[in-house]
Amino acid sequence: MTVAYPSRETWPERRYTLPELTYPDKLNVCRELLDAHVQAGAGSSPAIQFGPMTISYEQLHREVVHLAGALHEQGVRPGDRVILRLLNRPQFISVWLALLRIGAVVVATPPTLKSRELNAIIENSTPAMLISEFDLWEEVEKVKREPVFVADVRVLHDLGAHTGPILECEPTGRDTLAIIAYTSGSTGTPKGCMHSHGDLLATTDSYARYILKPTPADRFTGHPTMAFVYGLGGLLLFPLRFGASTVLIDRFTPERFVDVIHDHKATIAFGAPTSLRMMMKDCADLKAKLTSLRVVVTAGETLPASVYNAWKETTGIEVLDGIGSTELLHIFVSGRRGRTLAGATGEAVPGYEAMVVDENTMEPLPDGRPGLLAVRGPTGCRYLNLPERQAQYVRDGWNLPGDIYVRDSAGFFHYQCRNDDLIICGGNNVAGPEIEGVMLEHPAVAEVAVVATPDELRGMVPKAFVVLRPGFAPAEELKAEMQKRVQMELASYKCPRKVDFVPELPKTSTGKIRRSELRRREFNGDAV
Repeated sequence: MTVAYPSRETWPERRYTLPELTYPDKLNVCRELLDAHVQAGAGSSPAIQFGPMTISYEQLHREVVHLAGALHEQGVRPGDRVILRLLNRPQFISVWLALLRIGAVVVATPPTLKSRELNAIIENSTPAMLISEFDLWEEVEKVKREPVFVADVRVLHDLGAHTGPILECEPTGRDTLAIIAYTSGSTGTPKGCMHSHGDLLATTDSYARYILKPTPADRFTGHPTMAFVYGLGGLLLFPLRFGASTVLIDRFTPERFVDVIHDHKATIAFGAPTSLRMMMKDCADLKAKLTSLRVVVTAGETLPASVYNAWKETTGIEVLDGIGSTELLHIFVSGRRGRTLAGATGEAVPGYEAMVVDENTMEPLPDGRPGLLAVRGPTGCRYLNLPERQAQYVRDGWNLPGDIYVRDSAGFFHYQCRNDDLIICGGNNVAGPEIEGVMLEHPAVAEVAVVATPDELRGMVPKAFVVLRPGFAPAEELKAEMQKRVQMELASYKCPRKVDFVPELPKTSTGKIRRSELRRREFNGDAV
């Protein structure tokens, strides 16, 4: 079955304002990320580090061309979709590159997905093959396989060792479909986002080139799964585009993350605000172990000013916060080295335009006024088989990720909340993440989510769901203490009228809090 892009009139306007974004009509990402370095004489340079293992660009190239031959022998052809269910290990990168080498389309899925979620992606993307780690085989056994051919990645590698190599990359085009990336589901059902070979390179030549400014000497690392675009960029696209190396971690703990950075002398690390908090809490001698790092990148959730300040004070390392989306492939608003601000996401990434608009008219709002974030640049939203959602996400050529922002006079964008996170309390607009940022400063709070809950007098009021740190027990006095803290820091109407202590918060497979689930429970009267 052929997968087609949505109708062109529903696409966002794509702009190529940087000289590096001019690509030839014929373009294959595997050649640009791999073959180009070998042909330039950098084959002996390290490409992947995983535990004690180091894989050079030449070794990776040898493995990829043989895997490409094995995939072709198994019947995979240009345009075929192939689902990957792989951990952050070297085989993820080699299989991913081999598929693009032969013109197939990668549909990577996070390891935490269950068979029901996998079945939905299979139904939506109609793949020819599913490739899985043995470690993740349990849920694969439960999927409805027909007509999908299921392959163990170990068997595929064995086949590759005895299969003739494919030395030339398929002559795919700049606009040829390369990946279908599924959203994490933080705002509902995961949606398939279609990105081309040109799109994949555009993220490297905008965000990575201008914000991270990598060199071949850099060592990238991080814990986000490469099955999602945040990890794909930080751990595969960016290092390989610039001839650098990537240091992989297949299973995250804060202690292991710190040890990997220290042992491999990583220079650029990708994480999340939550992981920074965990590292500061759980890891001794943090500053001494992170001396190799020149920058840390966070995304996926808002970075509270308290966490930004605590991290910088603890480690001396600057945090580059950013906002991206699966629909736009990677980060489009980011902090820049030497130009970050506590509580601010940052500025528009070179190659992208961002503005704050009135949701109803799409007219730009003046600085200081909250409104809907609108973005356009070299990448943009193209949903698979979702015409109604496509029309919602793209308006007047602009992508609308659904975030409420304020732009200040210096050009910094300050996150307020998701569009559907806005709480209208007694006629006042209340942003849940602002309250969360204050509550996280309380020593008892490990995690918190603030959403709207029905109120007979005010219509809606803020309600906080709090996960306590070890050593603290739920108590009415503790609730009052937290509410008082918010009242001291914010306007009184922003104080959470209700506080519930919960053992955990509902989350997506990437660790994002599912506030939509909490809201649904509140308005449906379900227990958390």
